[in-house]
Amino acid sequence: MIIFYDCTTAPSPRQVRMFIAEKGLTNSIKNIEVNLRDAEQLSPEFKNINPYCTVPVLETETGERFFSTAGCCRYLEDAYPNPPLMGVDKEEKAMVADMQWRMEIDGFLAVGESLRNSAPGLKNRALTGPDNYEQIPELADRGRERVKRFFTVVNKILDDRTYIAGKNFSIADITAFCTISFADRLKFEIPEEATNLRRWLENINSRPSTLV
Repeated sequence: MIIFYDCTTAPSPRQVRMFIAEKGLTNSIKNIEVNLRDAEQLSPEFKNINPYCTVPVLETETGERFFSTAGCCRYLEDAYPNPPLMGVDKEEKAMVADMQWRMEIDGFLAVGESLRNSAPGLKNRALTGPDNYEQIPELADRGRERVKRFFTVVNKILDDRTYIAGKNFSIADITAFCTISFADRLKFEIPEEATNLRRWLENINSRPSTLV
């Protein structure tokens, strides 16, 4: 059985959790909760599972492990190709890859930059992983500006599209949705004038996978 090391309060594993749900695999994969609040990811036991001390982790039936959202989702897409969440033909696959990269760089990492450099509970933990890093308040401020820009960019992308990468729901929509949910922790609100983004978000919120 495939094993998924998860944390229900963390945004990165949520992306994979949604991916699993969209594939219809929720009941086929064993879920193990990792308590990040109590720093279980830094324990010797978990380091033996993932030396990078992060979640998600996906362990295959043969014991191979993948330590990133990209690796976890790539494996699941190839192992369970239907429904496709990374594109069908070469053009759509390239567009999904482009948009996924954009959602991560401009959105997800921007929220993380702001939160991890400002939250009192993350003092000395400005970056994930086994090593401690001091918070830099200026990066928190920059992250907030980047998130504001992200909302504007995504609203423009959705001018003539139902979904982030075109006509079909994809991993790019999952990442964008998790980014916006993540941004709630920073008290961000989608601008009233971002009508495309609001329409898209209402559509995505209707999907059962958003409840996992």
